[in-house]
Amino acid sequence: MRSYDDTLPLQPPVRLPEEATLAAAVRAAPLAEELKPEGSDAEVLAFWADHCRERLAADEGLLLELIRMFLSREPHPGRVPEELTGLGLVRQAEPYTLSWLGLWTARLIVAETTGQDVPVMGSLADADAAALLHGLRSYPEAERGEELAGWLKGRDTARDTGAAAAEIASVLGTVSPLSRAVGVELLSSDFGESGRSALSGLLEEPRLGAVIAARTGREDRQPAPGEIAWVLVDMAAALLEFGGETGEVIESIAMGMDAEEQAGTIAILAFGDHPWTGQVLRVFIDHHPDERVAAAARKALRRLHGLADVRD
Repeated sequence: MRSYDDTLPLQPPVRLPEEATLAAAVRAAPLAEELKPEGSDAEVLAFWADHCRERLAADEGLLLELIRMFLSREPHPGRVPEELTGLGLVRQAEPYTLSWLGLWTARLIVAETTGQDVPVMGSLADADAAALLHGLRSYPEAERGEELAGWLKGRDTARDTGAAAAEIASVLGTVSPLSRAVGVELLSSDFGESGRSALSGLLEEPRLGAVIAARTGREDRQPAPGEIAWVLVDMAAALLEFGGETGEVIESIAMGMDAEEQAGTIAILAFGDHPWTGQVLRVFIDHHPDERVAAAARKALRRLHGLADVRD
């Protein structure tokens, strides 16, 4: 199947029923007799996935319409292709919305064509802390609280809440920039004193402590000179990971400085040894409107590659 060309921002979670309900919807779909699926729920859904891939691959317009409806998550006020309603992917009452099967199928296709695994509400209850933070990256506030409550179920005592906060704190240094930002926000706002205490215990950690201080406004923990580049890249990378506009990524480092000051700041980023430095510099190279800053980013990227060769 041809891939969807646009790079998608992180998508919010979907609500889906259990596998048995989805399989029952497939069995009830108006198919020709030879296409009626048999077997277990998993086998029925695997059949349905293959069937939808085949039908949508033959008509790119159908594929794009399904993806557009999935991305908007809003009722469609106009007509939709009859093929989508015939496949059971769109509910037939107007305004049109994706059915459970439509959401399930579109989520599967988005994962296959863009590499983004859109989360399903309730699916993180048994995840470890790193997987929890990774999954919560795209959750709106209300849904994030609901998913977190499911993850915390059975941890109602103060001791268990403290253990949960400690578990999240223990992975902050190893997860992605956006996952780290989510973790810091959770600990500072959703875990009460246990979360704030866990963050305080990390403040003296090199780099990580500086990021936590920057994100929580702890002026008593200023970054050391060698940490400044790492903090700047981590903050910008979180926006980049979410799929933010390039202007937002640039402004997160520019912070109102003029072009000459920005060029000077960009020059130090190569020394921060952050794994996302290259991606952030390429945003400045490709999208910054001032050539002086773009040139500084190109020079910093060359220096970054040179330093990597030395380290290797």
